[in-house]
Amino acid sequence: MSQQPEKFEATSANITDEQKTKLKSLFPEIITEGGKVDFDRLKLTLGAVVDNGKERYGMNWPGKADCFKTIQRPSMATLMPARDESVNFDTTENLIIEGDNLETLKLLQKAYLGKVKLIYIDPPYNTGSDFIYPDDFSESLETYLRYTGQVDNEGRKFSTNAETDGRFHSKWMNMMYPRLYLARNLLRDDGAIFVSIDDNEVDNLKKICNEVFGEENFVSQITVQNNPRGRQSDTFVATVHEYVLIYAKNAEDCVLGGASLSDEQRADFDLKDADGKAYRLLGLRQRGAASLREDRPDMFFPIYVNPKTLRISLEKDESFSVEVLPRKSTGQDGRWMWGKDKTKRDSHLVEARLIERRGEYDIFVHDYLERGGKERERKFKSIWDEKAFNTQNGTQEVKAILESDAMSFPKPTDYIKTIVQMGADANDLVLDFFAGSGTTAHAVLEQNKQDKGHRKFILVQLPEPTDRKDFPTVAEITKERVRRVIKKLNDSNVNQLSSPAVEKQDRGFKVFKLQSSNFKAWNTEQPKDDAALAKQLTLHADHLIDGRTQEDVLYELLLKSGFPLTTKVEKITLAEKTVFSVADGMMLICLEKELTPEVIKAMAEKKPERVVCLDAGFADNDQLKTNAVQMMKSKGVTKFQTV
Repeated sequence: MSQQPEKFEATSANITDEQKTKLKSLFPEIITEGGKVDFDRLKLTLGAVVDNGKERYGMNWPGKADCFKTIQRPSMATLMPARDESVNFDTTENLIIEGDNLETLKLLQKAYLGKVKLIYIDPPYNTGSDFIYPDDFSESLETYLRYTGQVDNEGRKFSTNAETDGRFHSKWMNMMYPRLYLARNLLRDDGAIFVSIDDNEVDNLKKICNEVFGEENFVSQITVQNNPRGRQSDTFVATVHEYVLIYAKNAEDCVLGGASLSDEQRADFDLKDADGKAYRLLGLRQRGAASLREDRPDMFFPIYVNPKTLRISLEKDESFSVEVLPRKSTGQDGRWMWGKDKTKRDSHLVEARLIERRGEYDIFVHDYLERGGKERERKFKSIWDEKAFNTQNGTQEVKAILESDAMSFPKPTDYIKTIVQMGADANDLVLDFFAGSGTTAHAVLEQNKQDKGHRKFILVQLPEPTDRKDFPTVAEITKERVRRVIKKLNDSNVNQLSSPAVEKQDRGFKVFKLQSSNFKAWNTEQPKDDAALAKQLTLHADHLIDGRTQEDVLYELLLKSGFPLTTKVEKITLAEKTVFSVADGMMLICLEKELTPEVIKAMAEKKPERVVCLDAGFADNDQLKTNAVQMMKSKGVTKFQTV
């Protein structure tokens, strides 16, 4: 530790630095003394794997290079807490973030890297007028602030995307690519992303996802019948469907669940074994096989039955005397779907039954309802045609919950619950950064009630104007819907004997709003004359933005230090000063503007890993700052920073 505290980095994660760190861990020899990547050395290291050809398979479009510039540019924004719009702010681990999702995804990189199990998004389908976006991707935060009226409207650069525009598809792709790239970083290794889309951009979306996630991580393209009547405005064929594209973070590690059995399917397991476990019998003989027995001798082998116990054996003796497989030479008489080794190993699961109408025995296997102590599930199929998935149902749901026709054709809750069942186990984190009316949060809360789970959600929604008085922005619809769903769920528990698991379910959410940093940025574009420089120095004597609270600053420091926004924070008093204890004392943050030797000593004696203070709190007292550094060092504080 030097004689001066470290300066706190008030930006989001630097994606370029992180990628370079990954390269260095794999190929340390390619990093030069100046920290640059030597691509010639990289080529030598990879040898023949390097493709030097000018023509190669890939996808390109106008603006793709700018997408990478957008990804690599750290955010100077922050997420400001809005307690009065939240539900159970101090205890909940759910989040609703109001703001541009590109900036928000950048801000989440440090704290939520590799922590999200399921991402579901329902992005704009690019129908010509269904989304608003910043034309100037280099000024996303500034454009967002203009758009939301947080600064003046001069230079506002938001517009719809018209089909007459020559860059109709490329503008949509420029909007999607950086968001998907950043979203992938947030997924766990066993996680997956589900993206709703229709025919307008499904081809481009799949190509983008192939590039971002890798073709090898493609899971499925599910067809969803969401409009059984058909879209009558279509010219030739009435469209009744849309799609859900599924990509894994890593297909080898990905874990996706199946659908719960229906009562009818569960009733099929109507037998009990000696231990009382429910099972059904599945036939093992595959009839109608085309192969002759002499052509595929390994597929045919004799199985012998004990007529009294109906157990089977691969060896013939006095007890096992009846051969099941006929001796005829054609495959029409049957072969066994299990191999010889598996049949021998699992013979305890196999039994014979006399088929009286044929006068011969057939072989069946015990198929159990539970596997590994958990009721089995069925695999989801690539076509979803449930009546509940009709988008009209989503419209009626919102109308019933909000008592207003605030949004047309949102996804139905049952639709998203199906995705949650497939992609998120009981304690997983779910992210939706095109949240719309908040169906994903509704689905998570409902699914938690159904299976006593404890899934958490993060929603991100742009405060897009609606021209309504009751809900002036889409973000207001999102928040109010989730509030009312929580109230309805809580009311349903009144006068009921809820289980402890249900009573502990998280039915709340913290609201955060995207805003410029709490700290004044040094303006590098100002004139460099003495008067302008003096003015900037005066402004930065106290570089906190006017009107920002300690809690506002606290959450910016948490997020940019890599702590989730739901991290436990306790406000304590040390030496008559307010100090925030983060994660049970792992980090201490003091935002007092008048620091004293006593509070410095008191924080050091708590022996946290990290301490952050306002630089202005030292009031240019270099001796106090130097003593603080030494005090922290003597108590084993590994990082002491000022901001």
